[in-house]
Amino acid sequence: MSMGAGLSVLMAEDEWLAAEVLAEALADAGFTVLTAPDGLAALEMAAGGTRFDLLLTDLRMPRMDGRELIARLRAERPDLPVVVMTGFPPPDGADALHGGKAPLRLLTKPVEIAPLVAALRAVAGLT
Repeated sequence: MSMGAGLSVLMAEDEWLAAEVLAEALADAGFTVLTAPDGLAALEMAAGGTRFDLLLTDLRMPRMDGRELIARLRAERPDLPVVVMTGFPPPDGADALHGGKAPLRLLTKPVEIAPLVAALRAVAGLT
């Protein structure tokens, strides 16, 4: 079985180059990656019926930040596993973003691929 186990990741990342690099690395690890340039685009994809297993999001993005994206998606899917990657972690850490029982991991940028894959696998319950 591949490391990503065929899971689909919705990634909201406003830095185009970072998104490209992450998407390619996650695809190499066996994930299917759907990319959105910001939180609003990711929310629109989800509302439009795009199927995904995990959310990978930046916090600081134009139009809609990661915190609001997590809240809006989890309003519909309270069990949605989330990995947050940010250069500006909240002072109270992942607890500030949690809002629910579903797993959430917080990674500080720059994010390396191995810990990112491990975090995605962990929130998906594959570890």
